[in-house]
Amino acid sequence: MTNVTAVMTADPDGVELVVLAKDTAQQLVNSRLTRSQIRNIFTEVRKIEAQWESKPQEAVRRLNMLKPKLDYTVDRSKPVAGLRDIMSEAIDMVNQVPEGEERDQRFVRFMDLFEAILAYHRALGGRN
Repeated sequence: MTNVTAVMTADPDGVELVVLAKDTAQQLVNSRLTRSQIRNIFTEVRKIEAQWESKPQEAVRRLNMLKPKLDYTVDRSKPVAGLRDIMSEAIDMVNQVPEGEERDQRFVRFMDLFEAILAYHRALGGRN
């Protein structure tokens, strides 16, 4: 299985990202994660994305606060654990670099990864 570090730092053409997203989505489908559970998290991620350029400090704070929200969601619903693990590691990768172009690129990869997981989850039969 492809790892998050490779996707976030050394995957310019997105091939590894697609592999990781498909593998992750299949695990989420197998664990019976519902579309509404993944969409609830994705809604918050979209809000963060909307702030990324206009209010970067607020967006980074919200991105970091996503980790405890994911932990809380896992406590309520175990199927979210696989998504939490991947997304938490991706958030850490965004935070490893200071504000600037590299951080922005990693955030774009974070968004691409989440969007691809969501798309594959649906395509692979993720239930409502």
